[in-house]
Amino acid sequence: MSIRDADWRLIREEVVSGASSFAHDEIAARTAAEEGLGTIRVYQWLPACLSLGYRQDPDTVDWEFCESNGIDVVRRPTGGGGIYHDTHGDVAYSIVAPADAVPGDLEETYELFCQPLLDAFKQLGVPAAFADEPAEALYEPSCYLRAIDPAHDIVLGGRKLAGNAQYRTRDAVVQHGSISFELEPERHLACFADPPVDGDAFRERVADLGASANTERDTPIDSEHVDMLDSLNLERDRAVRVIEDGLGEWCGAIEGDEWVKDEWTDAEREAARELADAKYRSEAWTRDREDPTAD
Repeated sequence: MSIRDADWRLIREEVVSGASSFAHDEIAARTAAEEGLGTIRVYQWLPACLSLGYRQDPDTVDWEFCESNGIDVVRRPTGGGGIYHDTHGDVAYSIVAPADAVPGDLEETYELFCQPLLDAFKQLGVPAAFADEPAEALYEPSCYLRAIDPAHDIVLGGRKLAGNAQYRTRDAVVQHGSISFELEPERHLACFADPPVDGDAFRERVADLGASANTERDTPIDSEHVDMLDSLNLERDRAVRVIEDGLGEWCGAIEGDEWVKDEWTDAEREAARELADAKYRSEAWTRDREDPTAD
C-alpha cells in the first residue's frame, strides 16, 4: 500500500487551541488505525500557544509571562524543544496516515511527508530545502534554536523555516509541523525562563516566510489605502491556500481544480473535546508528562 492507495480527507485551515489540536491528531490516528482513513489538516492557533517537547523540563518555561499574556502552554506528544505558535505568524499542519501506507524508515517518511511542503514553498517563490548540514544548538529548550537536523528541518538560506516531528502508534503515523510565516522573536524568547540569546540571534537562526516570499497578489494593493495588517493577512491567506492545495494534491484528496473540504465526524469532535480536557489541558500532562487517560 502507498500514500495514493489510502483514502484521505483534507481539513482546511481551522482555528483551534493547543490542547484541541493535539487531541484531534490523536483521534485522527485512531481513525487511521481503525478505518484506514488518512487525515491532512491545516490549522491556526487561538489563543497563541507554547507547545513543549515531550521530554521538556517545565522549569524552562516562564509561566508567569505566558499566563499574563494569554499564551497557552501545552505539552506535545513529540520530542524537541518548545515552540511559540503565534495566532497570525504560525501556519501549522498535520499528516496522519495508516502505518501500512508509509515507509517504516523514519527519514524516508520525513522526506515523503515534507515533499508537498517543499513544492508549496517553490510555488510561493521560496527556495526552501532540507538542511544540507547540521548546525549547533544555540538554546536547547527552544525548538528553533536547537541543533538543525538535515533529516527533518526545512531551511531557507541556512535559516530554519519549518520544524517537523513524528510519532507512531501501532497502526498509524502522525507528523505535525510549524511554519514560521512571520517572526515574533522577542515574544517567543520571553516564553522561556532564561534564554541566553536575544531577538537578533533568534532572527538569524529562523527564516521569515512573510518577508522572504516573492509572491504576486491577485489584485494590486495600494499601500496608502490598505494598512499593513490587511496586506499581511492577504499574503498569509495565499500561503495557507497554496500549502493546503499542495498537501491535498499530494495525497489525492484534491483532483484537478476541484475544491475539497472535508470535516471531522461528530463522534471524532466529541472524542477530541473529551481528550483535550482530560489529557492535554491537565497539569499532570503539561507539568509532569503523566497521561491521565492511560490505561
